[in-house]
Amino acid sequence: MKKILIGTHNKGKFKEISFLLSKKNKKLSPFKLKLPSPKETGRTFLENSKLKARFFSKKTGMISISDDSGLAVSCLSNKPGIYSARWAKRYGGFKNAMKKIIELVNTKNKKKTFENRNAEFICSLTLKDPKGGFVSAIGKIKGKISKKILGNKGFGYDSIFVPKGKSITFGQMSKRKKILMDHRYLAFQKLKKKTNIL
Repeated sequence: MKKILIGTHNKGKFKEISFLLSKKNKKLSPFKLKLPSPKETGRTFLENSKLKARFFSKKTGMISISDDSGLAVSCLSNKPGIYSARWAKRYGGFKNAMKKIIELVNTKNKKKTFENRNAEFICSLTLKDPKGGFVSAIGKIKGKISKKILGNKGFGYDSIFVPKGKSITFGQMSKRKKILMDHRYLAFQKLKKKTNIL
């Protein structure tokens, strides 16, 4: 049985990545090992997922898989992007941050004939083997920003994101359905093809 450290302090992300990993692997969290998070100094999702994977692998000597992900809203110049979690902190939590995004999107679209509510969720996953290098993959899913917060089954910005081809937000979907179609899942499928560790 391989031990894999899932390098995130976000409980929602930990559960999703844990679900995607094989049951043959023993999954550990930074919480149990009392490890802090590194500063996210990267300028892209890829850079941040790499620095987190490096940090946790170096600290433990274990295989580490780390995620950096966020929401990019088209009419807001792709913000909050890599600052998605920091927006939540700035506005006092994800619920307030979601309200802010809806407000900003509504303002941008005021008096326009055609609304632009386009957005995408982006995830970069990086696997770091202490005996080898990095393996990374990026997953993206397109969708739209809903006009109000809908559903409470997800986490983060799930309750304002309606994926393309669907009529409900991630926050309204069953956890299993969401996990098996979202940006993290798409990144994970690409990552599996690049390594025999997972």
